[in-house]
Amino acid sequence: MKIKLVSIPVDNQEKALEFYTEKLNFVKKIDIPVGDGNRWLTLVSGEEQDGPELLLEPSPKDFAPAKIYQKALFDAGLPYTQFDVSDVEKEYERLAALGVEFSVKPTEMGTAKLAVFNDTCGNHIQLVEIL
Repeated sequence: MKIKLVSIPVDNQEKALEFYTEKLNFVKKIDIPVGDGNRWLTLVSGEEQDGPELLLEPSPKDFAPAKIYQKALFDAGLPYTQFDVSDVEKEYERLAALGVEFSVKPTEMGTAKLAVFNDTCGNHIQLVEIL
């Protein structure tokens, strides 16, 4: 058993595609129209293009419970998911220079260092570096 795909709800797929590719250096893998202006839109890490795919899920638009859950997490400042990085400080500096807004600057917590940013699509995302 292995992880092939994980999804993240986004309030605008095109805006999410731009943010995740231009700021986070993800690469578009699959982009198929599925009706009502929605797409099966997956990305992969630019560093691991054969790795798991991230589905930019338009569920808040089409499924009210997902919208409520996503908003509740965002309003509480809780990350929807996390991405591992080798150097949180370096990634924080790179992203901040690109205008990415952080709610938590690089912070050591035990055996990890983390930072949290707004993905502009309704989610907080946590960056994690294992120390």
